[in-house]
Amino acid sequence: MNERTDWLDEGAEPIRRPGPLRWLLYALGMGLPAAHRGWVLFDVTTRTWMLRHLARTIVQIIPFAVVLYVVIPGPTWVRLAAIGVGAVMGLFWSSVYIYETNEHRAVKAGYPVGYAAAVRDDLRSAERRRRERGG
Repeated sequence: MNERTDWLDEGAEPIRRPGPLRWLLYALGMGLPAAHRGWVLFDVTTRTWMLRHLARTIVQIIPFAVVLYVVIPGPTWVRLAAIGVGAVMGLFWSSVYIYETNEHRAVKAGYPVGYAAAVRDDLRSAERRRRERGG
């Protein structure tokens, strides 16, 4: 077993991934049922949690981008440039609040404030110890 599964075996909920529709609603900010609580913690603490956050942000930007593309008059390059600049700004501000947003997702799943950050720190420390041992 690796450090991740050792930690998960200490009484944590099972990781039950939501279906595509529930994930889409989750990406748009809705909470998930309690059955997915373990997956939410995994989502905001796994090694790729920042990439997952940015993917959710892109999902939030896409509907606005489509509407703006249809509504903004002018040449295609102007519309795409406007959407591109808006998307970059959206990704920037999303990354500014990345810790707070992911912590809020964990709190909505029923975990105490600061728990997701503590889990990430524990997992990072365990990974560092594993590398120092040469494994």
